[in-house]
Amino acid sequence: MIQSRQNALVKHLRALADKKERKRSGTYLIEGEKTVKESFLLGAEVVSVLGLPDLVAQYEGKCARVEYAEKDIVDYCADTLTPQGIVAEVKIPVTPDVMRGSAVILDGVSDPGNAGTIIRTCAAVGVENIIAVNSVDLFSPKCVRASMSGIFSVNVFDVDPKRALELSEGRTIFTADMSGESVFSVKADEFCLVVGSEAHGVSGFFRAAADKTISLPMKPKMESLNAGVSCSVILYQLMKSRI
Repeated sequence: MIQSRQNALVKHLRALADKKERKRSGTYLIEGEKTVKESFLLGAEVVSVLGLPDLVAQYEGKCARVEYAEKDIVDYCADTLTPQGIVAEVKIPVTPDVMRGSAVILDGVSDPGNAGTIIRTCAAVGVENIIAVNSVDLFSPKCVRASMSGIFSVNVFDVDPKRALELSEGRTIFTADMSGESVFSVKADEFCLVVGSEAHGVSGFFRAAADKTISLPMKPKMESLNAGVSCSVILYQLMKSRI
């Protein structure tokens, strides 16, 4: 039973809130009974589990390390205000050399809630690839929580704009913008949907590279929806025949 915050594993799990530690270790933190259970069910590579005995005993023999800890120690490792008594360390998957299928390109998306929502929707509709360009770290605790286990079902490519276009080769590139053609009149097989930053929209680089700009029709004087909501609606329309 771990009782000290000075324990090496505890210090490491706590540090995973920081991007530098995630990059150094190649792992990220998840928390909550449901999310930890789904990480095993969906094939994530779980490195370690730490938590209250009645919550973590079931994972004995299922990953490299299972540790029991007192509640205040688990709470210390967790990132949420109301921890649920269990956290786990998961390996960041190796990025594939080749991308198969459709993708969403996050072009400067900085809000972890929006990014997590997009990941969750991608997992739901069967878009298996997220390409992050100058965007929030998709393995940050807030983004992982917002993805609601969707992070276990997508390939994450954190690349520069040029590499993003290389990965997108052979696919129709859509940019999402209020000035574009209605998404309800558009069809595509494999595609890459570019979603821009909340403040500035899609960058000039991807506007120039796009095959078509698409939008969600709205009532006059209505401002645009946030990135997570608009991307979700567009994805369901583009993928409706394949769900």
